[in-house]
Amino acid sequence: MCEIGIFSGNAHPELAREICDRLGRPLYDTEINRFSNDCLQVQLQANCREHDVFIVQPLVPPVQEHVMELMMMLDAARGASAGRITAVIPHYAYARSDKKDAPRISIGGRLVADLLVTAGADRVLTMALHSPQVHGFFSVPVDHLNALNVIADHFRDDDLGNTIVVSPDLGNAKSATQFARLLGLPVAAGSKRRVADDKVVIDAIVGEVSGRNVIVLDDEVATGGSILELMDALRRKQVGRISLACTHGLFTGKAIERLRALDDLDEIVTTNTVPIPEEKRLPNMTVLSVAPLLSEAINRIHIGESVSALFVNSV
Repeated sequence: MCEIGIFSGNAHPELAREICDRLGRPLYDTEINRFSNDCLQVQLQANCREHDVFIVQPLVPPVQEHVMELMMMLDAARGASAGRITAVIPHYAYARSDKKDAPRISIGGRLVADLLVTAGADRVLTMALHSPQVHGFFSVPVDHLNALNVIADHFRDDDLGNTIVVSPDLGNAKSATQFARLLGLPVAAGSKRRVADDKVVIDAIVGEVSGRNVIVLDDEVATGGSILELMDALRRKQVGRISLACTHGLFTGKAIERLRALDDLDEIVTTNTVPIPEEKRLPNMTVLSVAPLLSEAINRIHIGESVSALFVNSV
């Protein structure tokens, strides 16, 4: 069996180190420099010849910088005669750009997928794509994981006797239904209209939530606009305790200020698919690690075992 080699860009080296610790493997160094003309140069600091190479790089702000780092790392590994190259992208930011919903716009999710494959990716390992159809944008095998079991494990010790899972919109209702099934709970969903990138309107909630405790489940929280609207709708329904759970805690713009001001938000649960610095960690926030999930997936990819069998309980 060929040797395994794990590298990381600058997007989230902490997660890469945690993955390597669980695998009992070293995280090989990557030297990333910038020329005087602002161009990047990437050099992998370990032998890659005929190795099974994994490059860990979520696409987080500054997204364009990290996309370019990832492409150059893929190209460097290919040029070094790597046996197989897997791009490990815990958060694929361009999954939001999945359709042509206005004239003369680019479908960024497909374009970036093509660029990554052209750069040298033989396989992609990702988590909780905002739009599941983006999976099909890649012309190479994709292992599309989710963190539903990880988040559900956190709530299993709670008293869930009068609890319902609520999706902010109908588009995320399938994931919310899977999550609710893991916990044996009913599910409801908001009827959401997006009027701008950071502005949504929730017209109604489909499902009976009045008087119940609520777990709001979303794939990602960026500016927090959807959560604010949903909280208002839930208050009008006179619900009990409210918890927020998401896979990708981006918390961009005024999100942390908005969440901090929600006195009736009991708990925020997210994962470390993206780095969450200390200044964004509120007292009622819990950050769960997806390193065990990703490390097991990487190991199974390396030895040729089924990855989907790991997550049969959440699909």
